[in-house]
Amino acid sequence: MIRSEGARFTYTYDFGDNWEHVIDVEKILDEDADGQYPRCVDGQRACPPEDVGGVWGYEAFLEVMRDPKHPEHEERLEWVGEEFDPEEFDKDVVNQVLRGEIEL
Repeated sequence: MIRSEGARFTYTYDFGDNWEHVIDVEKILDEDADGQYPRCVDGQRACPPEDVGGVWGYEAFLEVMRDPKHPEHEERLEWVGEEFDPEEFDKDVVNQVLRGEIEL
């Protein structure tokens, strides 16, 4: 359990691709009796697509997606299933996933 603001820890997602996240606890809020937990209160940028190949694969993916004339652009677009905006973040969608209402 995290008990103090300013705490820092790391979380590794997908040991094969080794996505390492540094989590900084900025503020601990009082529990909301009517609240749903866990919940997202803020965030930035889109998640990389699953199985994109780690940090280096994601960088290569973004390079291809930025260039519609790249020979792999259409193939990657079909793979990801839609347009991909790395700057997009929707807190409501994240909370729907956390509640089990939708899957990404």
